[in-house]
Amino acid sequence: MGSRFYTILLLACSFWGVAQSETLFEKANALYNQDDFTEAVEVYEEILNSGQHSAAVYYNLGNAHYKLNNIAPSIYYYEKALMLKPGDADIKNNLAFAQNMTIDAIEPMPKTGFSRIFDGLVGRLTYEGWGVTSIVGMSLFVLLFLVYYFASSSTVKRVAFIASFIALLIALVAVAFAFRQQSNQLNDQPAIVFAEKSSVRSGPKLSDEEVFILHEGTKVQILDEFDQWNKIRIADGKIGWLPSTDIKSLK
Repeated sequence: MGSRFYTILLLACSFWGVAQSETLFEKANALYNQDDFTEAVEVYEEILNSGQHSAAVYYNLGNAHYKLNNIAPSIYYYEKALMLKPGDADIKNNLAFAQNMTIDAIEPMPKTGFSRIFDGLVGRLTYEGWGVTSIVGMSLFVLLFLVYYFASSSTVKRVAFIASFIALLIALVAVAFAFRQQSNQLNDQPAIVFAEKSSVRSGPKLSDEEVFILHEGTKVQILDEFDQWNKIRIADGKIGWLPSTDIKSLK
């Protein structure tokens, strides 16, 4: 009886939280439509602080910051929205507009033909998607091998054997892609520069040589952390250290 009561109470709290978030979302949208972008930002952030996260909230928060010419926050929240809805054309389009406001013009390091094709194939599915593909492929392999083993017709045996081999190959490739995608996801630690201007140094000390400068809105990859400093890499491959307070992680 007690556990059932707590379950019902938990569900009620959950529904109440969602309903409250929807009310706040409508309020924030109304403020946005009235061009009260500062107030809209506060209400959108209230939704996030309540634990309710969605691509729509991040996207609208990015729009509000964009209207306020807040470069780094707009890019940050568009990127957060894109992480939840990777294929959304509107998010990508608005992100591109926000990125046009940044100062740093960084040319991405070109990939070789094979690397570009391989990463493109791996990126077609998530880690979980490749895992499901490998399970399906292995299941088909077992089923087709059983058909091959018990079939009396030589033609059926030959077709089943070839098909089972293809299914096994697909399963093995999917496993390899799943591990590669998992590795990519673990190593992917993006962040946005929030400081108006940040000196990137050769080491994690203010006395270390300044190697280049970054400005707000630039996206970096976090490679390491040491004593309130982050080692980062930018799109063109340059590496350096900047204060942890100058960037905000997307994860």
